[in-house]
Amino acid sequence: MSHDPQDEADDNGTHPSDVNENATLRHRRIRSFVTRAGRVSPGQQRAIDDLGPRYVVPYTPQLADWDAHFGRHAPRVLEIGFGMGATTAEIAAARPGDDFIGVEVHEPGVGALLKLIGEQRLGNIRILQHDAVEVLEHMIAPDSLDGVHIYFPDPWHKARHHKRRLIQPKFVALLVSRMKPGGYIHLATDWQNYAEQMLEVLSAEPALENTADGYAPRPDFRPVTKFERRGLRLGHGVWDLMFRRR
Repeated sequence: MSHDPQDEADDNGTHPSDVNENATLRHRRIRSFVTRAGRVSPGQQRAIDDLGPRYVVPYTPQLADWDAHFGRHAPRVLEIGFGMGATTAEIAAARPGDDFIGVEVHEPGVGALLKLIGEQRLGNIRILQHDAVEVLEHMIAPDSLDGVHIYFPDPWHKARHHKRRLIQPKFVALLVSRMKPGGYIHLATDWQNYAEQMLEVLSAEPALENTADGYAPRPDFRPVTKFERRGLRLGHGVWDLMFRRR
């Protein structure tokens, strides 16, 4: 699958934001995304105006009351970088008993997912349009997430840019600290070198255990995106990883 299919980002729902730096989470401010220009369509803008007040949670540097935001207590899954939201909406529709927190900085994607929420009447999604690192640090309580989804993050395929990749040891340690014991982290990429790095980083995190022998089969709940189908037709690989917190 060629990159950047994620930059085309129409309905693949998998345009995770990327890390600018991977110095340290504490001593040097990092961001989990690179700002990209994008035009908000009239339909997306209507969704932002009409549905944003209900489904978009404003960033605040304090723990959020997610039970209050969702109006219930349910298993909670964080998705980082949902792109245009099609995958997020499909998973949420198939798993109505779970609640999904989607983090995405790009406004067209936020508008696109809000549009899907309205069309499909999905009550189990809330959106944060903010840097995922700050969301994790400040708004997500330790030991509170049942799952984490990160699908097709920017591979930063040039070797000199690998330090910008999202999946790095310090970021994974932060993620794990917010997961419940037994909670899962599910990653997918179409870039083999990044898959190898993901496997190495997750395998080195002592709090995680692999649920498979190496890469995992694609779980039924993750839909195949149109870019993924195109890549598979061209003979490109896709790698899924599924780890659980010990």
